[in-house]
Amino acid sequence: MCGISGIFDLEGRRDIDRELLRRMNDRLTHRGPDGSGYHHEPGLGFGHRRLSIIDLEGGVQPMFNADESVVVTFNGEIYEFAELMGELRSAGYRFKTRCDTECLVHAWDEWQESSLDRLQGMFAYAIWDRNRERLFLARDRFGKKPLYYTRTTDGYLAFASELKALLVHPKVDRTIDPTAVEDYMTFGYVPDPKTIFKHVHKLPPAHYLSVERRSVQNGASLPAPREYWKVRFDADHTAVDERELTAEINRRLSEATARRMIADVPLGAFLSGGVDSSAIVSAMSALSDQPVTTCSISFGDPAYNESAYAERLAEQLGTNHRVEQVDTDDFALLDRITEIYDEPFADSSAIPTYRVCELARKHVTVALSGDGGDEVFAGYRRYRWHMNEEKVRSRLPAFLRRNLFGALGAVYPKMDWAPRIFRAKSTLEAIGRDSLAAYLHSVSILPNDLHGKLFSDSFKRELQGYSAEEVFRRVIADCDTDDPLSMIQYLDMKTYLPGDILTKVDRASMAHSLEVRVPLLDAEFANWVGGIPSSLKLKGGEGKYIFKKALEGNVPDDILYRDKMGFAVPLASWFRGPLKDTVERRLLGPAMRDSGIFDVDYIATLLKQHGSGARDHSPPIWALLVFEGFYRSLQA
Repeated sequence: MCGISGIFDLEGRRDIDRELLRRMNDRLTHRGPDGSGYHHEPGLGFGHRRLSIIDLEGGVQPMFNADESVVVTFNGEIYEFAELMGELRSAGYRFKTRCDTECLVHAWDEWQESSLDRLQGMFAYAIWDRNRERLFLARDRFGKKPLYYTRTTDGYLAFASELKALLVHPKVDRTIDPTAVEDYMTFGYVPDPKTIFKHVHKLPPAHYLSVERRSVQNGASLPAPREYWKVRFDADHTAVDERELTAEINRRLSEATARRMIADVPLGAFLSGGVDSSAIVSAMSALSDQPVTTCSISFGDPAYNESAYAERLAEQLGTNHRVEQVDTDDFALLDRITEIYDEPFADSSAIPTYRVCELARKHVTVALSGDGGDEVFAGYRRYRWHMNEEKVRSRLPAFLRRNLFGALGAVYPKMDWAPRIFRAKSTLEAIGRDSLAAYLHSVSILPNDLHGKLFSDSFKRELQGYSAEEVFRRVIADCDTDDPLSMIQYLDMKTYLPGDILTKVDRASMAHSLEVRVPLLDAEFANWVGGIPSSLKLKGGEGKYIFKKALEGNVPDDILYRDKMGFAVPLASWFRGPLKDTVERRLLGPAMRDSGIFDVDYIATLLKQHGSGARDHSPPIWALLVFEGFYRSLQA
């Protein structure tokens, strides 16, 4: 895996500041510790940091086509590059390496933008076509690899794998986007294509940006990114019985996993003891004639520890299993998390993810992960809750739901301390909303009764009525299915998956120069699974029903059918115990007051309620704490 960076003159062919590009590129050394490379010509500079995985000697970048009119800087892996290389050789192209990167420049020569249709893998790359004076940026289908870009105040386009590299550039506008703050305090991350900065953007997954110099001179706007692919939910497997379907799932998963086991460096896998990582390790073991190296972390607190399940599967499969225990009070990473993610990122499982990547890198350079299974096979518990609520919503007129359930939800007390059976407020509120607003309510880190109170009056005026619900409205307008379960899967694949899950893993792994590959997000596999009827993904209240059926016999039933634990950390107890003073000092301190964004007096109320045990405000407190660290670093 690698890091990429570049500067492109939108106005002409001015010299690129080579020292500036070097400093931008050096901020990505963790992504590519094995070497660096540059290409400069009038009006253009490309940088590259390399983590050597395939063709360790020959894959130096930036890389060129035969006449050096096309140059690429590339971050990622093209899994079927050997087949692509064969197709291009048949078309007359000659290769100097056995590296997937060289396929990109020849594919560009042959097919231009449509070359993306032939790329299966994870990637973010930039191509410069000198003859056409065109800069082409592209990102993989699910957004496994990141790509940020901005138009600088002096007329250049700068891009990089991470925000930290762009922020080296003195002409990058750092104005905070108020709507991004609202999104962050709803989702816990800033969804594509926004960043926390108004004038810096993420290239969305499955999109490309093509910029011809002559079309953007004299201050003309950059073209909008264009989508080249999206996951489908066409139910075309309805005639296949369950036995045939489970056999096909296993066959396709094996193929997707095999594609990701090609490397010239040590390779292993994460093994959490959950369904998805167990499925991947089982597939790897069947494909390998050597024991698979597996890595797990354990927690001292049994409430958060599922390592026993991982160890049991590792023993069954004969893997070379590595385990390290992490203290549940591992909050010393707070400031490190701020540094890694560059913009506010409030998924607290980033802490154990960082630790398991740290462990894995001691033994391997590439690790396979089970990420994506919940989105692809409908495994989240919130899907079950949402579909149960949908049954009620479908049977009652909207005016009755709004007036009756909305009113009941408004007056029903919020009782975080009570047994679950008495905590009906969220359900009542959800039934009173339409489907989209209800699903947003279920994923939001900010309860509805806090929304509108947390921000200062001046900041609310800046928002001008904007709500994070607009993110979901925009995404769902492009969805091709009206199946209720598929719709929320699609929402997660376009928001939560790239914005949270894949961002979390990419930054945590790259901080340790570890490449992570994700078989369950193989585009062909995910598209095929999209065609499985929803009734076989969530059946009888069992999420991932058909996937679990496929894994029976390969993975023990008590792993397949136990309650999902996740990678949780004990935030609520942290904020009432060892972090209490730190939280109060930071959230009530000068950085938050000077930002002008939050009502600090109301934050004090939240902390008091949480400290007394009357309410569990740990998600918004964590989000605020992360934001405070980000804002303070911005002022440094």
